[in-house]
Amino acid sequence: MRSIWNGSISFGLVTIPVKTYSATDRTSSVSFVRIHEKDGAPVQYRKICELDGNEVPNEEVGKGYQPPGDDTIVPITDDDLSRLPMPTAKTLSILSFVDPTEIDPLQMDKSYYLAPNGASAAKPYTLLREALEHHRKVALGKVAMRGRESLAMLRAHDGALVMHQLLWPDQIRPATEVVPDDVEIRENEMTLAETLMDSLGELDPAELHDDYREAVEELVAAKLEGEEPVAPAAPASGAQVIDLTAALEKSVRAAQGGDTGAESESASVTPLRGRKAAKKSAAKSPAEKSGTTQQATARKTGAAGTKKAPAKKTAAKKSATAPKAADGRTKAASAAGKSTASRGTAAATSGKSASKSTAKKTAAKKTTAKKTGKRSSA
Repeated sequence: MRSIWNGSISFGLVTIPVKTYSATDRTSSVSFVRIHEKDGAPVQYRKICELDGNEVPNEEVGKGYQPPGDDTIVPITDDDLSRLPMPTAKTLSILSFVDPTEIDPLQMDKSYYLAPNGASAAKPYTLLREALEHHRKVALGKVAMRGRESLAMLRAHDGALVMHQLLWPDQIRPATEVVPDDVEIRENEMTLAETLMDSLGELDPAELHDDYREAVEELVAAKLEGEEPVAPAAPASGAQVIDLTAALEKSVRAAQGGDTGAESESASVTPLRGRKAAKKSAAKSPAEKSGTTQQATARKTGAAGTKKAPAKKTAAKKSATAPKAADGRTKAASAAGKSTASRGTAAATSGKSASKSTAKKTAAKKTTAKKTGKRSSA
């Protein structure tokens, strides 16, 4: 890493020379370049003077200060800034040691690692780090970097000193415009919310990654290979009016590894205010009633199987447990079957009678022929 600022930490009468390194890397985030869509060429940024419309080279670009609410721009040179009294230009001056909870995270701006600059700085550097860890405090001071002064917080982290540039208190906007009106929170909702917080457990930082960056990298790789990018799945529907208590209960079951499917659907939840409670008679759906009937039938069938009853009796019991709605159709079908069977039986009886009559006639003809033959021979 390249040092971006060299200075010292002023700790009472102790001075600790340090080098400053950026603690964050923003280059890994997704960034795009502007191109001309017609031919794909990059688009350059040029500095144009608003007065004459000509391009201004970098060596002619200077600084200016525009007072708030005024159109006047006052030129400021580097010599003007160098003559300003700024005791923190090369020194981080520690003002006090405070509890970490006293620093509002909204004030956090940029983070830097501080390293001892030289062998003589190693011992006071280590002493300050150990004192911060042992006393569980952070150091609050002021430092000037890159032409501006800011608040700074020092803390011990992973064996090193970390400096966080802080915003000034007047740079934090009030939250009055975003605070909702008075909302009533019930005790059971607060209990479920706290239970959910406890159930989620700890987070492993190694599992955190940038899904958007990975998706962009896959998209670029597909385009380079000439493949059609895979369309992502459609996101879920927008905001819905939900039962907060029911959502918390399901979330707690999911965090605890419980089933959030059919089990959660049958769970009792607190209805939203203004909703009328459903009647008990309508609570069970036809599918649930049918399931109850089938369970009773299964129990009866199991009892019959243990007694080793014949299959006909089991079938008779199954037909006897059929729903009432289908009872009429079952009886009608049974009557129609009996009528058809009786007609078939009558037809079969008639056929048998006809065949017997024909056999008798044939036997009579044979007897007559025999008698006639005997008479002729005589």
